[in-house]
Amino acid sequence: MILALAARVFGMDAIAVLRRLAAAGVCAGVSEMTRHERGDGR
Repeated sequence: MILALAARVFGMDAIAVLRRLAAAGVCAGVSEMTRHERGDGR
């Protein structure tokens, strides 16, 4: 729903930016999880 709204307001470029941000967030979350599993965290 948010993607559809962003597409109407900002165009297709906004969808590409949102997808990149979502992918970056997933990558950051996975790397954070693996860091804690290895014991590199606190």
